[in-house]
Amino acid sequence: MNASRVASVVPGTRGELAALEARIAAARGRISPLYQVLLNSPAVVEGWEAMLTAIRQKTSLPPRLREMIILRVATLNRAPYEFEAHVPHALAAGMPQGLVDALRAGPAPADVEGLEPGEADVLALTDAMTRDIEVPDAVFAPLRARYDDTQLVELAATVGAYNMVSRFLVALRVGH
Repeated sequence: MNASRVASVVPGTRGELAALEARIAAARGRISPLYQVLLNSPAVVEGWEAMLTAIRQKTSLPPRLREMIILRVATLNRAPYEFEAHVPHALAAGMPQGLVDALRAGPAPADVEGLEPGEADVLALTDAMTRDIEVPDAVFAPLRARYDDTQLVELAATVGAYNMVSRFLVALRVGH
């Protein structure tokens, strides 16, 4: 595999980043390879951390649903590093290993085994936003019937944010 296209910032080597590194480590438990690359731009990593922390820890979406979206986006965008990074979170959220394996294989949403009611509709949204950007009314309608405006915003923000994450990782070959 190819090495990252951008040098990692080794934690503790730049004094001006100490407070930022401490916040990231406190929120995430460590400074992952992704964040080591992001540390090249303190302004970007601050905004990134704020947004991703909100999406991962402060929305009303059930953790299983959030992690299902993240795994699906990682599969669609061919971002194995992101997929593997979220498997432990998915399992901790109660997702069975069989569903993780199914999401890794990438079948059409209706063909994914082990989904709970409504989850295939969320996968269809994830697919539409990731592959085509535009979401057809026929894909959105079942979501509108199940979720309120807050949850719809959170669903779309999660898909959009993790498209950003996976595309960043793949473009810069982070984790390869």
